[in-house]
Amino acid sequence: MTIETSTEERSAIVIRFAGDSGDGMQLAGNRFTDASALFGNDLATLPDFPAEIRAPAGTLPGVSSFQVQIASDDILTPGDAPEVLIAMNPAALKSNLRDVPKGGLIIVNSDAFVDRNLTKAGYETNPLDDGSLEGFQVLTAPMEELTKLAVKESGVTGRGVLRSKNFFALGLVSWMFSRPMDSILDWVNDKFGKLPEVAAANTLALKAGYNYGLTTEAFHHTYAIEPAQLPSGEYTNITGNQSISWGLVAGAQKAKLPLFYASYPITPASSVLEELSRHKNFGVRTFQAEDEIAAAGIALGASFAGHLAVTGTSGPGVALKSETISLGFITELPMVILNVQRAGPSTGMPTKVEQADLLMTLYGRHGEAPLPVVAAATPSDAFDTAIEACRLALKYMTPVMLMSDGYIANSSEPWKLPDLDAIPSIDVPYAQASSDDFLPYLRDPGTLARPWAIPGTPGLEHRIGGLEKADLTGNVSYDAENHERMTYIRADKVERIADDIPDVEVHGPDDADFLVVGWGSTFGAIRAAVKRSNLNGIKVAHAHLRHLNPFPRNFASLMDRYDKVLVPELNAGQLSLVLRAKYLKPVIQHNKIQGLPFTAAEIESKIREIA
Repeated sequence: MTIETSTEERSAIVIRFAGDSGDGMQLAGNRFTDASALFGNDLATLPDFPAEIRAPAGTLPGVSSFQVQIASDDILTPGDAPEVLIAMNPAALKSNLRDVPKGGLIIVNSDAFVDRNLTKAGYETNPLDDGSLEGFQVLTAPMEELTKLAVKESGVTGRGVLRSKNFFALGLVSWMFSRPMDSILDWVNDKFGKLPEVAAANTLALKAGYNYGLTTEAFHHTYAIEPAQLPSGEYTNITGNQSISWGLVAGAQKAKLPLFYASYPITPASSVLEELSRHKNFGVRTFQAEDEIAAAGIALGASFAGHLAVTGTSGPGVALKSETISLGFITELPMVILNVQRAGPSTGMPTKVEQADLLMTLYGRHGEAPLPVVAAATPSDAFDTAIEACRLALKYMTPVMLMSDGYIANSSEPWKLPDLDAIPSIDVPYAQASSDDFLPYLRDPGTLARPWAIPGTPGLEHRIGGLEKADLTGNVSYDAENHERMTYIRADKVERIADDIPDVEVHGPDDADFLVVGWGSTFGAIRAAVKRSNLNGIKVAHAHLRHLNPFPRNFASLMDRYDKVLVPELNAGQLSLVLRAKYLKPVIQHNKIQGLPFTAAEIESKIREIA
């Protein structure tokens, strides 16, 4: 009997994989994403990890999910809501069902819906039987039993057999969305080449899932999402932490300096250390310190020795590093401090996103110690933002704060590989040995940067440390007027950066009635919401800030052009507070502090309310 297949063409679709943290949902989602990227779709992803390292299996706190939007058009977000949910157990269904719109497709591993798992998830009755899923399209598959049958000849035994059920689910979804499996099979062979039994089990489960969709009538409504018409060039799928890592390497190469990265493992920044450790061929040196304070001190020492020095962490680590950052500020040494923000305070929710470190980044040091602050907007933008942080640190001889967050760090998107030759070189203000007495704080008249005197260079001996320096000589000084003069010079140096950065751009109609201002990872949701609003006849514009200190020179006049300014933030209103104080202008706050990014629909709703 021939089973007829119907194919629905879509311009975009949002899919969410969800299961226990041990079910491999992040792996399945990433492999589906990579296959879609190779197919040519535009995409954006949203991984969501449990905050517990290993929550009890089958419970709501242990649910891990991975959302991806694939599209034939240019997209900006991983989607507002999943149109397709793959639920590997009852807890995954219960945690994610509220996000699925009515009419959405739910694919369920029916083998997991047994009494024990239903009780752990808080179900009194089985939702597959009690009518609570009415209004959704529900397809079930006994994934565990079919996985056992599929991998029987692989050589894997015991508990290891069911570890391949995520590949069964991946094969089934690959069938339904016409994803080629060649890249997934290549990845399996490369990843598990030294474990042939595991490679065989995953391969067999993947093919079994695909063939189950192919031969089962219930799964014969498939979806086609054509490749996107992106600008020509070579692309790779990139996460934000990869992008920042590569940007730091590129910055060091453009400055012709070795890159030194010191950090202490902390979610969600740890993978930057892991990525950079792979690039020793570019002169990268990585160091895993015993704690956050040590990592900052070691990085500052590397800067003193002539390296492009970076230390990376999340919010709690920035708090611990603050004294050393202040030391870097007063000694005027180039250093980049990466802050991959997460929900706080204290340990907070380590795997959840927040933008609540802005005020700490701007002001969280003792004394008068303003620093340049730059923030990445998307995973691909993180590459350019990291290079900019390196440029500012080296040109102006100052620590620079580089802001990202957990959403940018772990999400991914296609990235067009840049022309590396087109990236400008970074000049380094080295001190030159001469027969005259060396003045370590004789400044460049344009940037006010002091010269970088590398230890061991004859004639460049100078005093260094945290005590206030005498102007020009750098000798210890307790003179009142000198302290005030040096305080203003250091602040003026940072403020002059405003003359060396691009104007902030406005996207939207010239006659827009009001402006939406954003920073960091709110970019995609804001831009998508503004585009939708414009299409619906609302005249609204969007300005997104990469440079948060100092602001671009045109930003003050830009703010004056609009009677209303909306500021969406994943905090309680920190940029709003700064804008009110600096420009004496009322702004409309739109805040979210749930450990989740904004959806475009949430911001679009606020725009409609204002309009």
